[in-house]
Amino acid sequence: MENMNEMANLHLAGATVRHISPFKDLPVHRNNQELSADFYKKWVNPYYMDIVSYYSVDWIESVKAIKHEITPDLCLLLLGDFNWRTRLVGSYFAAVKGYTDLIECIGTHLIKSEVCCVGHIYALTLAFFNTNQCIQYLHQYLDYYLTKPSLYFDQKVVIEAMVFIDRQNQSNHITQHMDSWKAFVNEQTKIEKQQAQALAKFIKDSKGENTLKNYQDFQENEQSKAALLSTDFFDKQIPIIQELSQYNNSH
Repeated sequence: MENMNEMANLHLAGATVRHISPFKDLPVHRNNQELSADFYKKWVNPYYMDIVSYYSVDWIESVKAIKHEITPDLCLLLLGDFNWRTRLVGSYFAAVKGYTDLIECIGTHLIKSEVCCVGHIYALTLAFFNTNQCIQYLHQYLDYYLTKPSLYFDQKVVIEAMVFIDRQNQSNHITQHMDSWKAFVNEQTKIEKQQAQALAKFIKDSKGENTLKNYQDFQENEQSKAALLSTDFFDKQIPIIQELSQYNNSH
């Protein structure tokens, strides 16, 4: 029963895929104790679902209202918790406050990829800081995870972060990853087609030919979009972080 409980807790925290990588033994800050329910209520629950949301911008004003309370220690507590929700908020708050001392922690979290649903925020934070150290973490991630099509994590958003940085810096880091990216997309497409074929058979048997055709059209469209690289996410979100970082509510 304890093992089942542990597995359930890991899944809830975002550790939905357990994997062994060359980065597994890299040291990274971990809290010595669990965060309290009151801490979650104030610092996590109001923000983790809304940060970078396209559906509402109310969260931007909410972050402005508490910006003066955000400290390096708070961000470290958030990043040190083994949960995607806390780490997402911690990484974003670190960007808003310009805490470049936390780049190592955020970059290490990215390449270790211990929990899901937060890699896009790590990539966004590193792209915002745009230091040599940030770029090296992106390189490390792509060097390894583009060789692992069975681990479909945050490869696309990380390589798009590199494209964004190249455009900002007039650099050309992306070229060393393009062959690996193309190979990754090809292998990932094969995996998705195998999965889609199994699902298509089920749809045909249970829902009929019309539903099957709609599903196949949708699947082909999604596969085509997956191969395309875009910086739209960064183009929209970096200016918001810049706005928040420049906002002064101390008075």
